[in-house]
Amino acid sequence: MEHDSDAIDAIKLDRKLGHSPIQEIIHEKHAAHPPSAQHSLARSIAIVATCTAAMVVNTSNATSVSMSLPNISKAIDIPENQLQWLITAYSLSSGCLLLFFGRLADLYGRKRGFLVGMSFQMVFAIGLGFATNGITLDVLRGFQGMGAAAAIPSALGILAHSFPPSRARSIAFATFAAGAPVGGAFGNIIGGVLTQISPEHWRAPFFLAAGLSALCVLGALTSFDHDKLSPEADARVDWIGAILVTSGLVLIVFVLGQAPTVGWKTPYIITLLIIGVIFVGIFIAWEHHLESSATGPDKPKSFWTPPPLMKPSIWGRAKGRMAVILLIAFLNWAGFIAWTFWVQLFYQSYLGLTPVHAMLRFIPMFVMGVLCNFFVAMVVAKLPLVVFVVLGTVITGSACVLFALIDPSATFWAFAFPSTVMVVFGADFVYSVGTIFVAKIVFPHEQSLAGGLFQTMTQIGTAFGLTVSTIVFNSAVNTESAKLGVAVTDPPAQLQGYRSAQWTAAAFPFLAAILAVIFLRNVGVVGHRKHEEDPFEQTITEQQADAEP
Repeated sequence: MEHDSDAIDAIKLDRKLGHSPIQEIIHEKHAAHPPSAQHSLARSIAIVATCTAAMVVNTSNATSVSMSLPNISKAIDIPENQLQWLITAYSLSSGCLLLFFGRLADLYGRKRGFLVGMSFQMVFAIGLGFATNGITLDVLRGFQGMGAAAAIPSALGILAHSFPPSRARSIAFATFAAGAPVGGAFGNIIGGVLTQISPEHWRAPFFLAAGLSALCVLGALTSFDHDKLSPEADARVDWIGAILVTSGLVLIVFVLGQAPTVGWKTPYIITLLIIGVIFVGIFIAWEHHLESSATGPDKPKSFWTPPPLMKPSIWGRAKGRMAVILLIAFLNWAGFIAWTFWVQLFYQSYLGLTPVHAMLRFIPMFVMGVLCNFFVAMVVAKLPLVVFVVLGTVITGSACVLFALIDPSATFWAFAFPSTVMVVFGADFVYSVGTIFVAKIVFPHEQSLAGGLFQTMTQIGTAFGLTVSTIVFNSAVNTESAKLGVAVTDPPAQLQGYRSAQWTAAAFPFLAAILAVIFLRNVGVVGHRKHEEDPFEQTITEQQADAEP
């Protein structure tokens, strides 16, 4: 009787989240997924530590290079206007291949995907350490980003599979999310310190990344479960969809990164943007076609009817709340990364701080990021999803507003410090509870794909936020310089540009908070209490199926 009561509670929660019981019954009958294996405490810690270390490596790969750009330029004579490709090449490949590699991990093994991804990171990081020209650096950075695109969705899928719905899963996801601020701090510290010490040390972060990647490979080999065959009857890859979505996203993200520099009226920018949007549109139509004409096990297979790379219906999960949480992640990252970008420029270009001094001012953000994820792990089973999302996005938006009002002559503790402490709340709250929510509403064989989709939205949001805020910055600087009769490089015009960019950054998380209030207010708690730490919860749909007449 006690189990019957638990079953009723779980079914009520399932319906509250918006699952379709009939669809899940069909799925569980034809694609049963075995319960997660039980692990010792030591092995569970090793799994979480390995996945989190992969996130640390991924984040530090971006931040350490950003801090080293001036010295790289001097050391191997790269023109300043081409330096951004060291960042862009990594972000393009890591952001635009997440869906594809997430799907491959679900089909052919998450452990295998993780090992391939971290091995890519290791090998190409070593190559970057020995590179002698800009072209080689750009190409190798692109391949290094492919490793991140394979490893991160695989890691999310591994965590979801290794930890069934329980408090342990909440802690695992929160710890994984903490890898982002830790990696950001680590990359900034390494890049900033080595840049300050000597221009010849710019290669060291690449070798360090290779060593950390090797440790992740070793950790995966010793702690991860063996891959199991996909429960899907048809495990073919939708290559057409993969080519369409990857090409479309690459073109769109490339345009968003280049347009503010070369101008939106540049012919190739307009052309590439149109082609990219068309590719994404065709991809959506193609996936809808594949999902609506899905072949059953008794129907002949055709090259033109593989299982879709990403079912469009996944956006409608939990009564459309899946789409809402993805859009919130998009908006929050647009504001958060825009804040980070313009604050870093403000410190170094406007205030004239050295890289190390600028890096030191970001340390409170990374410390608070770790504390935020610890807080999520402790109380995610007690507070509704909407509380985390609204609180986090409002605090992040307020941090942007605070920096928009900054007095450059004021002490660091007056404006910059509280803004730095506040801005990370949205990123860590949304990522932690968002990935827990997504893992809860997708099927077991979709975990890596769903993780890749979540990551993709944050990557596109990053590019979008930087593009929009750059447009606003340039417009504000030009307007203020004309108004005051000064050059666009003069401090008064630049300060107005920084302030306008921060007001723009604030708009994104505030909009995310509004969406959360409207659409997520009835979701409830997405964490798991102790009495829910029972594998029985995973078999609710199977019992429903057995009960069907």
